[in-house]
This record gives sequence, structure tokens and C-alpha cells, in this order.
Amino acid sequence: MRLFSLSSSGSTSQTCTALLLSALLGAQVAQAQTGIPLNVKDPKSVKNAAKTVAEKMVSFYTGWRPGDVPGNLPAPYYWWQAGAMFGGLIDYWYFTGDDQFNDITMQAILHQVGDNKDFQPRNQSQTSGNDDQGFWGMTAMTAAEDKFPNPPADQPQWLALAQAVFHTQAERWHNATCNGGLKWSINILGTGYYYKNAISNGCFFNLAARLARYTGNETYARWADSSWNWVSGVGIVGPRYEYFDGVGDFENENCTKVNHIPWTYNTGVYMSGIASMYNITTGKEQAAWKQRLEGTIKQAEMTFFPESKGRIMTEIVCEDVRGEKKCNEDQRSFRAYLSRWMGSSVKLAPFTKDLIMPMLERSAQAAAKQCSGPDNACGLRWSHLDKWDGDTGVGEQMSALEVIQNNLVDLVSGPADQKTGISKGDPDAGRRDRDKEIKFSHITTGDKVGAGFVTSLILLSILGGAWWMIS
Repeated sequence: MRLFSLSSSGSTSQTCTALLLSALLGAQVAQAQTGIPLNVKDPKSVKNAAKTVAEKMVSFYTGWRPGDVPGNLPAPYYWWQAGAMFGGLIDYWYFTGDDQFNDITMQAILHQVGDNKDFQPRNQSQTSGNDDQGFWGMTAMTAAEDKFPNPPADQPQWLALAQAVFHTQAERWHNATCNGGLKWSINILGTGYYYKNAISNGCFFNLAARLARYTGNETYARWADSSWNWVSGVGIVGPRYEYFDGVGDFENENCTKVNHIPWTYNTGVYMSGIASMYNITTGKEQAAWKQRLEGTIKQAEMTFFPESKGRIMTEIVCEDVRGEKKCNEDQRSFRAYLSRWMGSSVKLAPFTKDLIMPMLERSAQAAAKQCSGPDNACGLRWSHLDKWDGDTGVGEQMSALEVIQNNLVDLVSGPADQKTGISKGDPDAGRRDRDKEIKFSHITTGDKVGAGFVTSLILLSILGGAWWMIS
């Protein structure tokens, strides 16, 4: 049966063609307006949604092209975010079994290891912070835990790379001010050298805890304890498991001035480390980590899943400030890491499943609806549901990918360790002075009092109705 006769007049033919094109365009627009179909209870649906989001995310990456630099994202994205993105792609393979990105992922990571195989490449040496290096180190750790295919034998291995990052940072542990902690910047001329921030110390804590779990080496566990005690002592971790941005150590500040802005990724990086420590401890020690983990999850729910946003994950500091979006390119990716580490916490501490999964499920559904831009581009404001907010980029795609794919946690085994893993380590990787013992200082009562005083002030201001403001 012919719908349209080939012998019709030219005007009729043109009209029919126009109607067909209009119908096709209308169908595409309707699909875009409704976002990506997602049923969080159906693994096939979750995998399909994750694939759509991942492919769009990778479209921003050009490092695989001849003449470009593997492992680098184009401007305006920074080096650390590329490392974080490849960590997300490793998890994508882990959750879905789809290996289409594995080759570019391995190429990118190995290209960025640097001369000393510790993720300090020369072209990043002037601007790199401990957090930048830390994100690449955590990506290598994820590769080891997920049993991502090993690099060729003549290349550095995933576990050894993670160990190298940890060891270089342990040697930077800065006792001269505040009785410890890591500075934000590695280079004395870099922005943030006189600031000890939550994310740099969180990456270090996260790596220490995960290395302790993977290797069974007690030294890593002691470092995780020490790092936790330090951030708690100076007030980066608040009394109700708030995770604040950092403390200043310029001149006489001595880490008594706390920047109380909360970001999702700070909460996430500590949550994962705490879950790892819970996983490897017993008795009273495990009970203490359990309390910290429960407190962290509940505080995350109160802070980043507000009722005013439908209990959907929100970057509250910058996502919607008096009706305007203030998030920069870095901040647009932060929810990816909270989602990623909430999922890993479920595997490491199964008792958290009933606390965490409703938050991930609700937010994943919202994120999928917000992926309603051109070619299913994902926006920033998930709480706007299927009304695309006009934003698109690596951070938006990565955040949507992580919150969606972590709904597959029940389908995968927990992170590997030295008994079940396939990656080879090197206990001396990254160490400059292999005979020197790495030492740390104890937090004094005076340090705790100073940090506690500032924390009390911020709690009073919150209770009094004053919250942070972003201009």
C-alpha cells in the first residue's frame, strides 16, 4: 500500500514531505523534552541510561585525537577533572560491562603518570595541588579495586600508582603549622599554599583507608586514623559530621579560621574512606567508624537533599543562589563524587543500603529527566526535572552518569583486595627517601579548643538564621 502516490502533483509531494519532517522533528523534540528513560529498578534501563550519558560525556574529550594530549580535557576544564572523569569511566565498565571506553581510559591514565610514576607530570608541576594529584591517585585505586584490565607489564600498575601518590603526599605532611595536615598547593608559589583544605586531606584519607583495606598493611590504617584525627581536631569535620572547606595556615592563623562552606564532594570523599575503615575494623574501633559513617550520611541527607528541592541531590552553595546558577566548571562535577562514594559505601558497609539507596534512586530519576537538552545533554539543576536548564558540559554529564550508574551496586561484587585483586603493588612507589620514617604530630588541646571555638560560632550563626552567602 502506498501512502503517497509518486504521481502526485509537486505541491502535494512537498506538503507530504514537510509533514513527515515535521513529525520526525516533533518526535525528537518530545524525546529530548522528557529526558532519558530510566527505571532504577530495571538494570537494563539503568545501563542504557548510563550509556547514553557516558557517550555524551566522552564527546567532550579530545585527547584520543592525533596531535592532542591523552588525559587532558580541553579548556575550560582542569587536569584533575580529567582524572576524575576517567575514574567514572572505569566504574562505568565495572557496572555495565561495556568496554567501549577502556582503551582511551588506559591510554589517558598512563600518559599522565609523569617521570616518577606518581601523577606529577612536568606540564602540571607549577599548578598542581594535592587534591589534583589525589584524584588521579584515587582513579588508579578504583582501577585496582574494580579489577580494570592491567596495563602492559612494562608500564606502572594501578595499585603501585595509588601507592605512589599516597607516599609522595605522606612525605608532604606538614607539621610546621597546625600540627599536621596537607596544604592545598604543592608549589609554594601556587594558589592555596597557605590553605589546608578538606579535599586535599580528604583524598589523602581516602587513599590511606582504601590502601589499608586492599593491602592489609597497618601503616596505611594508622595514617588514615591520623588524618581523621587531624581534620576533626582543626574543625574541618564539624561536631555533627559537617565537612567544611578548609582552614588557613598563613602566618599566625594556625588553622583556627575555618571556611565553613560545604561541598558535596568533601562529604563524599570522607564517606568512602570512613566506610573502608569500618570494613576492616572490629569491636569498639568499628563501632566508632560506624557512628561516623551514619552521622556523615545523615548530615549529607540534611544538607544536600533538601525538602525544598524534592529531596534531590543539590549543590546548595552555588546551584540556585537567589534564582541564579553560580557553580563554576569544577563545582558542576562535585555531585558525581558524592554519588560515586555513596555507592561504594553501600558495598563496603551494607548496613548503609537503606539509608543511601533511596537518595540515589530519587536523584537518578531526576537527573535522567534533566538530560533533556540537545542529544540528551544533561543540565545542572536536577530538581527542575524535565525542564532542561540550558547547561551542558563534562561536569553535568559526569554527575548524571555517577548518580545513575551507582544504582547498579547490587549487581557487582565489592571492591577487590590483595586476595581477590589482579593489580600489583609497590610498597616503595613514590618514596624519595626510602630509609626515612614518615612521622606525624598529634593535635594539641589548644588546637582543638581553637577549632572548637570557631565551630561553635558558626553553629550559633546557623541557629540564629544566618547561613553562608554567595555573591
